[in-house]
Amino acid sequence: MERPTVETVDWTSAVTFRPADPPRRGALMAWDLDADGGLFSAATGASAAATDPVRLAVRRGLSIEVDDVATRRLALHDVIVDLLCQPHEALSASARWYQRATEHALDLIERGCFVPAVSSGGFDAWQIDPLEPSDQLALDALAEAAPAEALALALGTNLGRTRSASVVEPRWLLRCYLDAVCDSFLRPAAASEFVGFHLWAERDPVPASPARAWTTAAYGHLTASVRLGLRVEVIEPPFAEELSAEERLADTRFAVCPQLRSAVESSLVIDLAALADCPPAVRRRLGGSAELDVLIAFGRASAIWPELDRGVDAEAASPVELDLDALMGLLGVAQELEAAGIEVLWPASFATELTPRLVATATAAPGSGGGDTIFGLQTILRFQWQVLCDGEQLDGAELDLLADAKRTVVFIRGRWVRTDADLVRRLSSVPDALTGADALAAALAGETVGAFGEPVEVVADESVLDLRRRLARLGAGREISEPAGLNAVLRPYQRSGVAWMEDLCEVGLGGILADDMGLGKTLQVIALHLLRTEREAGPTLVIVPTSVLGNWQREFAKFAPDVAVHAVSSSGQSFAPPQPCGVVLTTYGLARRNVERIAEQHWGLVVADEAQHIKNPRSRVARALRAIPSDARIALSGTPVENRLAELWALLDWVCPGLAGNAEEFHRQYVVPIEREASTEHTARLTQLIRPFMLRRRKTDPGVADDLPERLHNDVSVPLSAEQLSLYEALVRESLLEIRTKEGADRLGLVFRLLTALKQIANHPAQYLHERDGALGGRSGKLDYTTELVGDLVDDGAQVLVFSQYVEMCHLLQRHFAEHHVEAEVLHGGLNAGARDRMVERFQAGAVKVLIISLKAGGTGLNLTAASEVIHFDRWWNPAVEDQATDRAWRIGQQRTVSVYRLIAEGTIDERIAEMIERKRSLAEAVIGGGDRWIAELDDDALAELVSLRPTAAPRNGVLL
Repeated sequence: MERPTVETVDWTSAVTFRPADPPRRGALMAWDLDADGGLFSAATGASAAATDPVRLAVRRGLSIEVDDVATRRLALHDVIVDLLCQPHEALSASARWYQRATEHALDLIERGCFVPAVSSGGFDAWQIDPLEPSDQLALDALAEAAPAEALALALGTNLGRTRSASVVEPRWLLRCYLDAVCDSFLRPAAASEFVGFHLWAERDPVPASPARAWTTAAYGHLTASVRLGLRVEVIEPPFAEELSAEERLADTRFAVCPQLRSAVESSLVIDLAALADCPPAVRRRLGGSAELDVLIAFGRASAIWPELDRGVDAEAASPVELDLDALMGLLGVAQELEAAGIEVLWPASFATELTPRLVATATAAPGSGGGDTIFGLQTILRFQWQVLCDGEQLDGAELDLLADAKRTVVFIRGRWVRTDADLVRRLSSVPDALTGADALAAALAGETVGAFGEPVEVVADESVLDLRRRLARLGAGREISEPAGLNAVLRPYQRSGVAWMEDLCEVGLGGILADDMGLGKTLQVIALHLLRTEREAGPTLVIVPTSVLGNWQREFAKFAPDVAVHAVSSSGQSFAPPQPCGVVLTTYGLARRNVERIAEQHWGLVVADEAQHIKNPRSRVARALRAIPSDARIALSGTPVENRLAELWALLDWVCPGLAGNAEEFHRQYVVPIEREASTEHTARLTQLIRPFMLRRRKTDPGVADDLPERLHNDVSVPLSAEQLSLYEALVRESLLEIRTKEGADRLGLVFRLLTALKQIANHPAQYLHERDGALGGRSGKLDYTTELVGDLVDDGAQVLVFSQYVEMCHLLQRHFAEHHVEAEVLHGGLNAGARDRMVERFQAGAVKVLIISLKAGGTGLNLTAASEVIHFDRWWNPAVEDQATDRAWRIGQQRTVSVYRLIAEGTIDERIAEMIERKRSLAEAVIGGGDRWIAELDDDALAELVSLRPTAAPRNGVLL
């Protein structure tokens, strides 16, 4: 919003507001409170054309000072933006108050709290309505805080000196000001299309009397100065305490008393019968149209509930007496009345709510053993209904009374209680017993699906609570020693991890071991296999990415040399285990292509390493792994939620099929409330469900990796070169013009193409232009900084990892480093496993000082603890990918502090990515992911804000500083 060009306004002047009809003609009036000549004098420097004689009045103690003053008139559409832009300390007390009022008005407009109306003079007007109770409380507080000068408009319009006047009421003037701001600025060009005819769009007053009937019918219940209410009172029969419940029900009468409440002062409530005798001051506070508003509201109410028209005289406003059957009619239309702006106020006893809930009882299936074992997938949950009345459980006779009730009001335990057919229907429909994963999920999450598809709370009895406690204690406190054949000493957290996995496997469940990279997930699986071998639990199948197949072979040979391990690296090999309790290692690709052969063997345990490879449940790899029969499944992943909660469901459904329901149920119950609405309640419920089946330890957790050295993060902002600046601005300008003309998939493709190109320009023009030869130095702030930094680090004896998401950029870095006498190797996904392994060995041995790695290739399976310096040359949208790459160096075995440098090109999309990464990192801690598809859903203006250069950059000496 641009600030309009106006004469300079001295906002240290006193300011008040003068309403007008229509509201947009209202104006702020300014005068110099401290000028010579007394309390009032003309505004300093105001021209004759800018002055306007106004009667002003200021309360001073018990007296009121009044004068007809030549003030400076400030039209709202000319000065509001200027007022909003002023610093707080540059304003007078009254101007500061109107600044706050303007902010309230704009907030209400932004939230859609406005309607079209016809002013009292018959002109078109926009006005603020409806107000939420919280809004009304905030405005009441603002009105109470108004300084005297802000309310200095005297009531009455005749000029001439007088000492007899009254000061304007603050709530009324504040409401007039809010409407004036709304009417001044809410004049969109599309207004005529919205309402169907040409009104509410012109800045000049437009006669609109013919539209009054339409606005009254459509919005009258929102815009009226008073709200009609129907207060229900109970008329107890004599000696009610001595009557039976049935007699008391039959003899009780009810009175409906009409009342009205001010729309401006919610605390101002009077019976309609007392309106005629109200003092003038109260009637003014209710508004001049109170009687008309009440009559119109009576018409709306009578059309919905004809009993009101028959029983209540709108003018006499006497209460109408009802029997119970007539009250049932009012109950039946209460929601419709509320929607029409008619408040129905029930007696306090009617507020008593009946709360139905299911109570679950857990038992073991026949033949499953029972005893002290965890029930697991043999659990059976049976349900029965409980109904609470004010927190007290109703007994069987009272439930029968509810079920047999002919009316929706019953008298129970000394209270009038409302019930409904839906409650009775639910009480007669007890869900079937649940078994297996469904029972386990309901017991853990505290919720199941009722007979009619509605979510139903499950309240656990002692047996279910015991089941929850047992699951929560999986592996906890159980001492295990290193199994025979393990050539390693397990750390305490590794012991508990092995115990946790063993407990899950013993009851036929599975789990996700989600420890940070570098905490020894591979070693824990090896120890688990050895423990299961002692009980002859069958063979183990480990499915891994191709890049780490050799690493698993070496780890088994190092830590469990006596285990028979068969590594399958081609389809021509056999997938049969080498021994009854042997281990087969293979890759995801081979498992997908040979699933029928693998499924011929029943496996004791299937392990999926880097299990994010099966995060898409519809992929061929995920479907293949589901088809492999096994007694238990373990997923290993340092990032169980990379982008979306659906990925977590995919892993859960593989390790414990059915635990989280099907994909559609999980999306409805958890994804929508958590990802879209940030529901803390649903986040807690999901956490409760998955906690027994996912073990997550971080390097920063106490007692986990206390001997691991520090990791220091350095975010480095580097300038663009003039060449980068020119390319960046030209690409943004041209691409946005093209994107604005596209829709759907075409627009999506252009957006992602633009983002990729901008990141490449921020890296180096040669990458964007795909140059094979030519000079590289001096053309990229990132490259120049990185080259200097890497040279200094290598001179100091350090080994360095440099990550880029682009293989092309990796080779440009390698070429430029070589020109500065720094030898480096490039590790990327196109290398075969042997070449990768040899490159890692050379780096770990110190033969190579700098290793440049493509981000995705370096995200899994590499142990590069020889490095103590990590540089992220460019940023990826997902913090989990960056963290995985960093953890190549910062992991168990690292003896030195690891310094991480994250490069950010100033003013570019790099900065937006950095901001988004930090937001996503905090969301992931609450098991929430955001993904990057949100970028394609940005509108044109938001996209321009994302990609445009920020004003921090300005070229100097060929480099953007």
